[in-house]
Amino acid sequence: MALPPTLHDFDVTLANVDAGEDRRFAVKVARHPSESLDRLWLRLIAYCWKWREGIAFGPGLSEPDQPDVLANDLTGQGTLWVRVGRPEPARLQREADRHPRAHVAVLFDSPQRMEAFAAAARQDGLARLARVELAAVEPQLIAALAGVDERRTRLSVTIVGDHLYIDRSGQTVDAPLHRLVLD
Repeated sequence: MALPPTLHDFDVTLANVDAGEDRRFAVKVARHPSESLDRLWLRLIAYCWKWREGIAFGPGLSEPDQPDVLANDLTGQGTLWVRVGRPEPARLQREADRHPRAHVAVLFDSPQRMEAFAAAARQDGLARLARVELAAVEPQLIAALAGVDERRTRLSVTIVGDHLYIDRSGQTVDAPLHRLVLD
């Protein structure tokens, strides 16, 4: 018998200064039995980073061809397609090609993984990945957030420029949001 997912409840106060977002929302995130807390937090950060009306979490590890975070417009057309972690460059290019009207982005779990992804994409000549937004967070930020396994969490996320500030239970962690543009 398969283990059921674990639900995590997040009460988030989000302030994304550059995007002009200032809101509070509650979101439930299903954590697959084989998903690490690090990856769960990476998905939540991606959700906050790309927040917009209609945003949702994808089915996660149970359906690897689906995005980790997505948004659709009122017609059901995809407007956002986000992967987290360690996507394969060729597979991401196929996903971007299948969703030409969607904003496609990747949030990596370290700047080194993002650089390795970019090197592999350049080596394989994947030129159409230039339209994909690439960003990475510091592993120390993820480790600090994943250090405590709570099922209910209240946090404040502030994004200013390319910097993240996350306050959970009075403890603040912050780190830069590294970006890379493929040419």
